[in-house]
Amino acid sequence: MSAEIINLRQFRKKQARSEQEKQAEQNRISFGRTKAEKQLTRSLNDKADKAHRDGRIETDDDGA
Repeated sequence: MSAEIINLRQFRKKQARSEQEKQAEQNRISFGRTKAEKQLTRSLNDKADKAHRDGRIETDDDGA
């Protein structure tokens, strides 16, 4: 019954690197868009907002 001897300092560092890599991958997915993609999204949102505002019906509420 001989157990494998491990260095805890190295194990902790390896585990921390693994966690950091997972976080980096999530950040690449979340924030890793090109400038062109960001501009496209912004222009599509602006167009949809304008269409929404233009389609509103103005009412005159006098309270009467």
